[in-house]
Amino acid sequence: MIQFRDVNDCLVEYSPKPEFGEPWHTLVICRFQDHWVLTHNNKRGLEFPGGKREKGETIEEAGIREVYEETGGIASNLQFLGQYKVYGVAEPFVKSVYFTHLCELKPKHDYFETNGPVLLAKLPENIKNHSEFSFIMKDEILPQCLIQIQKLELI
Repeated sequence: MIQFRDVNDCLVEYSPKPEFGEPWHTLVICRFQDHWVLTHNNKRGLEFPGGKREKGETIEEAGIREVYEETGGIASNLQFLGQYKVYGVAEPFVKSVYFTHLCELKPKHDYFETNGPVLLAKLPENIKNHSEFSFIMKDEILPQCLIQIQKLELI
Protein backbone atom coordinates (compact mmCIF):
# COMPACT_ATOMS: atom_id res chain seq x y z
CA MET A 1 0.00 0.00 0.00
CA ILE A 2 1.19 3.51 -0.73
CA GLN A 3 0.00 6.82 0.71
CA PHE A 4 0.27 10.29 -0.77
CA ARG A 5 -1.47 13.65 -0.85
CA ASP A 6 -3.33 14.57 -4.02
CA VAL A 7 -3.50 18.00 -5.65
CA ASN A 8 -6.36 18.93 -3.30
CA ASP A 9 -4.17 17.97 -0.30
CA CYS A 10 -6.39 14.97 0.49
CA LEU A 11 -4.76 11.84 1.88
CA VAL A 12 -4.99 8.97 -0.62
CA GLU A 13 -4.17 5.30 -0.01
CA TYR A 14 -3.66 2.96 -2.97
CA SER A 15 -3.36 -0.83 -3.00
CA PRO A 16 -3.21 -3.34 -5.86
CA LYS A 17 -5.64 -5.41 -3.74
CA PRO A 18 -9.31 -4.66 -2.95
CA GLU A 19 -8.77 -3.81 0.70
CA PHE A 20 -10.66 -0.57 1.35
CA GLY A 21 -14.23 -1.86 1.37
CA GLU A 22 -17.05 -1.56 -1.11
CA PRO A 23 -16.27 0.87 -3.95
CA TRP A 24 -18.89 3.27 -5.26
CA HIS A 25 -16.58 4.90 -7.83
CA THR A 26 -14.66 3.47 -10.75
CA LEU A 27 -11.88 4.49 -13.13
CA VAL A 28 -11.17 2.52 -16.31
CA ILE A 29 -7.86 2.74 -18.17
CA CYS A 30 -8.71 1.90 -21.79
CA ARG A 31 -6.87 0.89 -24.95
CA PHE A 32 -8.21 0.60 -28.48
CA GLN A 33 -6.10 -0.41 -31.48
CA ASP A 34 -2.78 0.46 -29.76
CA HIS A 35 -4.04 3.81 -28.48
CA TRP A 36 -4.96 5.01 -25.00
CA VAL A 37 -8.61 6.05 -24.90
CA LEU A 38 -9.33 9.04 -22.71
CA THR A 39 -12.26 11.38 -22.56
CA HIS A 40 -12.33 15.15 -22.43
CA ASN A 41 -14.28 16.11 -19.29
CA ASN A 42 -15.89 19.51 -19.78
CA LYS A 43 -14.66 20.77 -16.39
CA ARG A 44 -11.46 18.84 -15.64
CA GLY A 45 -9.80 18.14 -18.99
CA LEU A 46 -8.38 14.89 -20.37
CA GLU A 47 -8.81 11.81 -18.20
CA PHE A 48 -9.68 8.13 -18.38
CA PRO A 49 -13.41 7.41 -18.15
CA GLY A 50 -15.04 6.64 -14.84
CA GLY A 51 -17.66 7.71 -12.38
CA LYS A 52 -20.10 6.63 -9.73
CA ARG A 53 -21.83 3.31 -9.42
CA GLU A 54 -25.62 3.44 -9.66
CA LYS A 55 -27.99 1.56 -7.38
CA GLY A 56 -28.32 -2.06 -8.47
CA GLU A 57 -25.04 -2.09 -10.44
CA THR A 58 -21.87 -3.95 -9.66
CA ILE A 59 -18.73 -1.84 -9.78
CA GLU A 60 -17.69 -3.64 -12.98
CA GLU A 61 -21.05 -2.87 -14.62
CA ALA A 62 -20.58 0.78 -13.61
CA GLY A 63 -17.15 0.79 -15.27
CA ILE A 64 -18.49 -0.68 -18.51
CA ARG A 65 -21.39 1.82 -18.51
CA GLU A 66 -19.15 4.82 -17.80
CA VAL A 67 -16.75 3.86 -20.60
CA TYR A 68 -19.63 3.68 -23.07
CA GLU A 69 -21.31 6.89 -21.86
CA GLU A 70 -18.10 8.94 -21.96
CA THR A 71 -16.31 7.48 -25.00
CA GLY A 72 -18.68 5.23 -26.97
CA GLY A 73 -16.26 2.40 -26.16
CA ILE A 74 -17.49 -1.17 -25.83
CA ALA A 75 -15.73 -2.89 -22.94
CA SER A 76 -16.45 -6.52 -22.17
CA ASN A 77 -13.62 -7.65 -19.92
CA LEU A 78 -12.30 -5.47 -17.10
CA GLN A 79 -9.03 -6.38 -15.39
CA PHE A 80 -8.73 -5.19 -11.78
CA LEU A 81 -5.66 -2.96 -11.22
CA GLY A 82 -6.19 -1.70 -7.71
CA GLN A 83 -8.26 0.29 -5.34
CA TYR A 84 -7.81 3.59 -3.57
CA LYS A 85 -9.46 5.53 -0.80
CA VAL A 86 -9.56 9.32 -0.62
CA TYR A 87 -9.77 11.00 2.81
CA GLY A 88 -10.15 14.69 3.57
CA VAL A 89 -13.30 15.20 1.58
CA ALA A 90 -16.74 15.48 3.24
CA GLU A 91 -17.23 11.73 2.93
CA PRO A 92 -14.19 9.48 2.23
CA PHE A 93 -14.74 7.36 -0.89
CA VAL A 94 -13.33 4.18 -2.40
CA LYS A 95 -12.60 3.85 -6.11
CA SER A 96 -11.68 0.66 -7.99
CA VAL A 97 -9.43 0.95 -11.04
CA TYR A 98 -9.65 -1.37 -14.04
CA PHE A 99 -7.99 -1.89 -17.41
CA THR A 100 -9.71 -2.93 -20.62
CA HIS A 101 -9.07 -3.36 -24.32
CA LEU A 102 -12.12 -1.91 -26.07
CA CYS A 103 -13.80 -4.15 -28.66
CA GLU A 104 -15.27 -1.18 -30.52
CA LEU A 105 -15.50 2.60 -30.39
CA LYS A 106 -18.96 3.77 -31.52
CA PRO A 107 -19.66 7.41 -32.45
CA LYS A 108 -22.45 8.89 -30.32
CA HIS A 109 -24.53 12.08 -30.31
CA ASP A 110 -24.18 12.57 -26.55
CA TYR A 111 -21.18 11.76 -24.34
CA PHE A 112 -22.85 13.10 -21.17
CA GLU A 113 -20.51 15.47 -19.30
CA THR A 114 -17.65 14.88 -21.72
CA ASN A 115 -16.71 15.78 -25.28
CA GLY A 116 -16.19 12.15 -26.23
CA PRO A 117 -13.13 10.01 -26.83
CA VAL A 118 -9.57 11.23 -27.24
CA LEU A 119 -7.09 8.69 -28.60
CA LEU A 120 -3.40 9.00 -27.76
CA ALA A 121 -0.65 6.81 -29.19
CA LYS A 122 1.45 7.61 -26.13
CA LEU A 123 0.85 9.19 -22.74
CA PRO A 124 3.13 12.17 -22.03
CA GLU A 125 6.21 11.45 -19.91
CA ASN A 126 5.29 14.01 -17.28
CA ILE A 127 1.54 14.57 -17.31
CA LYS A 128 1.86 16.94 -14.35
CA ASN A 129 3.34 19.54 -16.72
CA HIS A 130 0.45 19.34 -19.20
CA SER A 131 -2.42 21.67 -18.34
CA GLU A 132 -4.88 19.92 -20.68
CA PHE A 133 -4.96 16.86 -18.38
CA SER A 134 -7.31 16.50 -15.43
CA PHE A 135 -5.98 16.56 -11.87
CA ILE A 136 -7.12 12.91 -11.67
CA MET A 137 -4.27 12.04 -14.06
CA LYS A 138 -1.62 13.94 -12.07
CA ASP A 139 -1.28 12.03 -8.81
CA GLU A 140 0.31 8.66 -8.02
CA ILE A 141 -2.67 6.52 -9.06
CA LEU A 142 -1.92 6.47 -12.79
CA PRO A 143 1.78 5.54 -12.40
CA GLN A 144 0.86 2.76 -9.94
CA CYS A 145 -1.78 1.42 -12.32
CA LEU A 146 0.62 1.52 -15.28
CA ILE A 147 3.01 -0.60 -13.19
CA GLN A 148 0.18 -3.07 -12.56
CA ILE A 149 -0.62 -3.18 -16.29
CA GLN A 150 3.02 -4.11 -16.98
CA LYS A 151 3.12 -6.70 -14.16
CA LEU A 152 -0.05 -8.33 -15.45
CA GLU A 153 1.25 -8.15 -19.05
CA LEU A 154 -1.98 -6.56 -20.28
CA ILE A 155 -0.27 -4.63 -23.10
